Amino acid sequence: MRLLTFPVAVVLASLAARAATPTFNKDIAPILYKNCATCHRPGEVAPFPLLSYNDAAKRADLIAAVTQKRAMPPWKPEPGYGEFANERRLSDEQIALIRDWAKAGAPEGNPQDRPAPPVFTEGWEAGQPDKVLAMEHKVAVSPDGPDQYRCFVLPLEADHDLYMSGFEFRPGNRRVVHHALVYLDSSGRARQLAANSPDGGYTCFGGPGFLPSAMLGGWAPGASPPPVNPSVAQPIAKGSDVVLQVHYHPSGKPEEDQSSLGLKFSGPPTLGRTGIVMAGRRIDIAPGDAHYVVKTTVTLPRDVDLFGITPHAHYLGKDMKVNAYLPDGTTRPLIWIKDWDFNWQGQYRYRDMVHLPKDTRIEMEYVYDNSESNPRNPSHPPVRVRWGEETSNEMAVLFLGVVLPSPQDVPRFRQEMRLQYLQAFLAEGSSVDDLPPGMPAGEAERVRMMFQYFDKNGDGKLDAEERASLLKFLRGIQR
Repeated sequence: MRLLTFPVAVVLASLAARAATPTFNKDIAPILYKNCATCHRPGEVAPFPLLSYNDAAKRADLIAAVTQKRAMPPWKPEPGYGEFANERRLSDEQIALIRDWAKAGAPEGNPQDRPAPPVFTEGWEAGQPDKVLAMEHKVAVSPDGPDQYRCFVLPLEADHDLYMSGFEFRPGNRRVVHHALVYLDSSGRARQLAANSPDGGYTCFGGPGFLPSAMLGGWAPGASPPPVNPSVAQPIAKGSDVVLQVHYHPSGKPEEDQSSLGLKFSGPPTLGRTGIVMAGRRIDIAPGDAHYVVKTTVTLPRDVDLFGITPHAHYLGKDMKVNAYLPDGTTRPLIWIKDWDFNWQGQYRYRDMVHLPKDTRIEMEYVYDNSESNPRNPSHPPVRVRWGEETSNEMAVLFLGVVLPSPQDVPRFRQEMRLQYLQAFLAEGSSVDDLPPGMPAGEAERVRMMFQYFDKNGDGKLDAEERASLLKFLRGIQR
């Protein structure tokens, strides 16, 4: 009897095709475990887990679509424009594997190829803090409706100056805490805003509602605490309050949250730590304008090292790019976000500190889309939008984390930067409302008084002669 056989080439081709087809256990699970499971697991903010084969297989087409668009995992900076720690960007090869796996029907593969699921640290990831600050009351989060933005005052109640070498934000309810920003308030303004509030907080959409004396950091799902570093410990003046700005995202059912913050302290720093705030306040976006550009620059008065960068805008923001132009003519990209999304704003730490020499010019350029075609535009039809902290307003702000050779360099550096802010913002014809948002509240009040003194004709603005007199006075103070 004659046996029917397939040509050897056909058999080999079939085996090769089968071997080349990605499987969950061998190819997809490692990607999901490393890049997605921190959020996509029980009890976290993501709407479904991605730990098992069944979890992923029934959503294979969705996973392929959102990774192809780079909507997930949420990582906004473009490659090649700054190198950041803890990047969550998938490679082109990983995206292609997910696409091919979904097209092939999401095969499971050999169980022996599957890696062990990730194990996540419970409790304080960076170890027990020296001091734990918790929200005073549990906060009710509505089951549906718009996202909520609340600020909570966490009094330190310290009778002496402190030096914070590390912090860790711990969400009380990971199902609803979308992200958090941490500020320092030495003015007492946050306490006034939260007075008589039943949950100890107040509504704060764009910013915390006061001029922070420092921005301590931020948290988003999947983020790890920044490394403890006593050499750049953050000085905290006695009497200061820590203020949490928390973004809540409804889960579909009534929820409560009581988040906390762990602080680690050390001795005084050996390096100087401060920040640069860049802001374009003259924002006036006409309805329908799909390409409104805001630019502003600063020039460094001395050598600095940058450890982090935090861009900020509201719903109309579309594209934001920050470059450093060095004195030797070279350009150093600091960050570029092509598809800004307020819901996925982040605080980005550089993998290695970025050294920028004196006279480097840092330029930020933000583009806004106030057209009907912008899916994130909250107004339909579009309306005129100006600077402000409310949902209906816009902002153009950039925070840069700066390290200087010694703590003694910080006061002088801040003086140099404030003079530059004033030179930029108090242009001819400007009003006192154009003062930069990074200026401490007490100093801003003193400048307002000086403004009124030098506004000789009392029209609320500075003409060329009045501005020249004010700047001459400020330069004399600096010397």
